[in-house]
Amino acid sequence: MTEPRSPGEERLAQLAEPEKEVAAGTRTLVIGPYLTRRRRASVEMDGEGGNPRPPEARLDEITGLALAIDLTIVQSLIAPLASPRPATFIGSGKVDELAGLIRAEEIGLVVMDCALSPVQQRNLEKAWSAKVIDRTGLILEIFGRRARTKEGTLQVELAHLSYQKGRLVRSWTHLERQRGGFGFLGGPGETQIEADRRLIQERMTRIERDLESVVKTRSLHRTSRRRVPYPIIALVGYTNAGKSTLFNRMTQADVLAENMLFATLDPTSRAIELPHGEKAILSDTVGFISDLPTMLVAAFRATLEDVVEADVLLHVRDVSHGETEAQAGDVAVVLRELGIDPDDTKRVVEVWNKADLLSPEDRERLAATSHRTDEERRPILISALTGDGIPELLATIEQHLALGRLTYEVDVAPEDGQGLAWLHENTEILERRTKENGHTILQVRLVSGKEPRFLNRFPEARVL
Repeated sequence: MTEPRSPGEERLAQLAEPEKEVAAGTRTLVIGPYLTRRRRASVEMDGEGGNPRPPEARLDEITGLALAIDLTIVQSLIAPLASPRPATFIGSGKVDELAGLIRAEEIGLVVMDCALSPVQQRNLEKAWSAKVIDRTGLILEIFGRRARTKEGTLQVELAHLSYQKGRLVRSWTHLERQRGGFGFLGGPGETQIEADRRLIQERMTRIERDLESVVKTRSLHRTSRRRVPYPIIALVGYTNAGKSTLFNRMTQADVLAENMLFATLDPTSRAIELPHGEKAILSDTVGFISDLPTMLVAAFRATLEDVVEADVLLHVRDVSHGETEAQAGDVAVVLRELGIDPDDTKRVVEVWNKADLLSPEDRERLAATSHRTDEERRPILISALTGDGIPELLATIEQHLALGRLTYEVDVAPEDGQGLAWLHENTEILERRTKENGHTILQVRLVSGKEPRFLNRFPEARVL
């Protein structure tokens, strides 16, 4: 039997789940309020950036996000925009036009592919008599449904509360009511909106403390891995690029891998074995997306620390997607936010995935492009689904891990079987030959952290 919650806890539960009425199957209208081509060009000339994708591709993506939580998409449309309006983001004429469509189609939810202010969101809900959420709200809703572990749930709740804290004007008609104050005559007291903000801030502080313990736990795990030590390989990439499928292929695991945006959210790590026997830890991480809400990047920083600490990053790209270059640019933006240089060829390897979805001509063209590229920047063309290209990928990972490691030549006597076994277990054997006197000459590359033990056992080894 669960203990009854206090009024404060009940109220916080309402605030922490603002989108709970977004049920699967809700009849939904998806709107892409995008700047016109002329306006986009002027924004780019002013150096303000903006999303480089064509409107049709952006609309397809936001529709995919809505489908990821099983909403019923009645219609998706583009609303050309000369400039955002302060009151409703889109023009009043378009608002009235869409109101008729919403009533006629009995639409219960409108998804706007933009960032709405609380006032804009409230005004649109009044005009359309339907629930309205923006891009950030939709991504938060997806993350809330995908989180499975306690850590993931806490991270989503922290992001959700951070988002909700500034939007308390929405949907609540009682927020300016005052509660009784203290003192002899009774002061003005605390308005409901102030009480809600205080509840949210207190809850956010508690979550941040809980996540600090997660950071400490992960730090301890990383410290123990460094003692072993196993190098860390992290998968990063745009959502639905095939990271989880690749993770399953390389580790023989059964992480959820489906053709949907943000199919997996919580990070997973498994051990893998490289071609010459070295062990490594492969880590699957949350997928990135264009215009990823800043609060989500901040909330998931504890999870993404595995990416920051990784020895090698595999940037998985869906080369069958028409916007693969733009998606790669979005991933690079998030990596830079984490303090990682996406152009660091010694650490970052591009993996061109989903080759099985390409036409034979496109596949041959990309394979030729890959082979013509300098070895240090060469992308690896693979299919995580069929396994094509995986051996080459593993060899490339091994090469990147070996950068900067010393190579030695060792002369092992025929009676030193234990020494030979030790070398096979603790080093990467690059070359082996046997002399006429029975001695075995090995060229070996040392795994990080093994040099002191190696030199103690083979003091006459020669650096190549």
